[in-house]
Amino acid sequence: MHGTRTSQAARRLPAVGAAVALAAGMLVTLTAPAAHAAAGAALPFTSVEAETATTNGTRIGPDYTQGTLASEASGRQAVRLSAGQRVEFTAPRAANAVNLSYNVPDGQSGTLNVYVNGVKLDKTLAVTSKYSYVDTGWIAGAKTHHFYDNARLLLGRNVQAGDKIAVEAANVQVTVDVADFEQVAAAAAQPAGSVSVTSKGADPSGQGDSTQAFRDAINAAQGGVVWIPPGDYRLTSALGGVQNVTLQGAGSWYSVVHSSSFINQGSSAGNVHLKDFAVIGEVTERNDSSPDNFVNGSLGANSSVSGMWIQHLKCGLWLTGTNDNLVVENNRILDTTADGLNLNGNAKGVKVRGNFLRNQGDDSLAMWSLNAPDSNSSFENNTISQPNLANGIAIYGGTDITVRNNLISDTNALGSGIAISNQKFMDPFNPLAGTITVAGNTLVRTGAINPNWGHPMGALRVDSYDSAINATVNITDTTITDSPYSAFEFVSGGGTGNPVRNVTVNGATVKNTGTVVVQAETQGAATFRNVTATGVGVAGIYNCPYPANSGSFALTDGGGNSGWNTTWSDCSSWPQPGQGNPDPDPNRNLAKGRPATATGSQDVYTPGKAVDGDANSYWESANNAFPQSLTVDLGSSQSVRRLVLKLPPSSAWGARTQTVAVLGSGDGSTYTTVAGAQGYRFDPATGNTVTVNLPSGTNLRYLRLTVTGNTGRPAAQFSEVEAYATP
Repeated sequence: MHGTRTSQAARRLPAVGAAVALAAGMLVTLTAPAAHAAAGAALPFTSVEAETATTNGTRIGPDYTQGTLASEASGRQAVRLSAGQRVEFTAPRAANAVNLSYNVPDGQSGTLNVYVNGVKLDKTLAVTSKYSYVDTGWIAGAKTHHFYDNARLLLGRNVQAGDKIAVEAANVQVTVDVADFEQVAAAAAQPAGSVSVTSKGADPSGQGDSTQAFRDAINAAQGGVVWIPPGDYRLTSALGGVQNVTLQGAGSWYSVVHSSSFINQGSSAGNVHLKDFAVIGEVTERNDSSPDNFVNGSLGANSSVSGMWIQHLKCGLWLTGTNDNLVVENNRILDTTADGLNLNGNAKGVKVRGNFLRNQGDDSLAMWSLNAPDSNSSFENNTISQPNLANGIAIYGGTDITVRNNLISDTNALGSGIAISNQKFMDPFNPLAGTITVAGNTLVRTGAINPNWGHPMGALRVDSYDSAINATVNITDTTITDSPYSAFEFVSGGGTGNPVRNVTVNGATVKNTGTVVVQAETQGAATFRNVTATGVGVAGIYNCPYPANSGSFALTDGGGNSGWNTTWSDCSSWPQPGQGNPDPDPNRNLAKGRPATATGSQDVYTPGKAVDGDANSYWESANNAFPQSLTVDLGSSQSVRRLVLKLPPSSAWGARTQTVAVLGSGDGSTYTTVAGAQGYRFDPATGNTVTVNLPSGTNLRYLRLTVTGNTGRPAAQFSEVEAYATP
């Protein structure tokens, strides 16, 4: 994102009270979708999840709650290591290098010891929180996010498939997410006739400022190659005027440029080729007024970016101006505080393919048709993991766009796996037009609860946010697996009820959705063919256009559909995962992450802090104004047998007794007493936790705790309110 553009953050009310529209004869027979090419990039490494490895640490997750370590992890699980604990991976392939995705607590740094087949290496892996814990308070619904970081190490030896590689927390708590094992080729030799940056005075030790040496080499090599030998090079300002030249390194593990703004130029004559080196920045926050990007602006026509390692920048490539026929391929873009790549209007014939993106703080790949339409451009065969605030791939307007054979996993908070949208952010915007092709994509654990909406964004979203969708949208051969909520969503995210038209979904395999297969929330129409679903959590269809009575969404049966012929009947509420089946986790905290309100609160100690899964944050009511109440909307009627109430576990919170009554409601207006007022003692010696058992047969949607007294503070206080169906 850049300038005034924000993520999917505009406030919108949940869909309520609209009619259900379902075409007659819907969903009758089974026809397998056509086979398609494997989704994702051909990567030079193989990843192994820490939770599948051997460890004496603690496995965390799975969790889909915004703002938790597990929810941002690959696979929604990770392994937490205290000092002295380790996780041991079995090498899946021959390798001489490892890249590790990890987290350490905020404000801390340390090292990991590395072992190969039980032998400790002289090398250690440095870990830090420096690039984590990003706050974007101007984006509605955002919480502190971007918890993970990546650190890489050349092992100095070869390991074979089956060998054991262990990492051990030496001096700091480390949460290990995933390890990438790679056989890195030897450093490449200098091309004949190239101009080396060291010949112009660049310092490969990283101590001196090499900015002018790079500029001089670029000027000297016009029409040829600038060679970046193995080493570390420090640039203190961005390069401009880059055109008709190739910048080439010995490989992204060897030739490393340290710069938080590498190329910044509004225009270029083109023919720029960037290949086979790394650019690693020092960006620790998101400042949308600063061009802290690998490329900011234009490379010009007929340019390319390939074989790059791009890390610790705000954006990888924020592309404006002329970039016709640009090819961006086989790169790694890691740990950006905003987008991985954004085609910001006027892109023609751009191909973005074969890239790996992990841990973006906004859309991993985006096209945004500001000022002029992006056209005839494509995102193909990319692998995207863990965008932690927005979408994996987002198409905001544009003409004749293709999104094909991408693999996207583990989106979080404000995004879908793929979003096809007319959200404009600002004018002049060019809406979707022509044919939008979305083909052969695989989405794994994508979609998330939007905290502004109070219910989900689907794994694949078509969104008439600011204007009707009139383009032809063809969605074919899609695989959606383990979506925590819905598979396909049709919505007008701005709450204006703009129609979504001309959509065809042909050939889809949907497995294990938490709630529904189709989430229709605006007027319009779509045709479904050969869409098969298994393991549907609640119902096949949620069809509740918003605003109420704004028009219906027609689902037309094109034949070959199976497994999703039921409809959620209550448009006043959003179904909870697994609500239509036995709860797969009877010990699930029903209140976690749910909307919470209160009669009053102090400063930043807002109601949501009582249901965020973090016992160290808390809600505190207005002072000296008992009674005070906290209300949690569980989303639907639930059988609640037990409450767990917490205050922060710190010993600084002295013992106190709060007088609490428990009330419940089915509609949010009429409440009955479930458990009368009683004093509950919170004592740090017992974890500042109390349990309230509720009578058998207690069913409620709205849980209200009314506090009439507190011996430790003239206010009501809870750090966590947990609700369970088990006694």
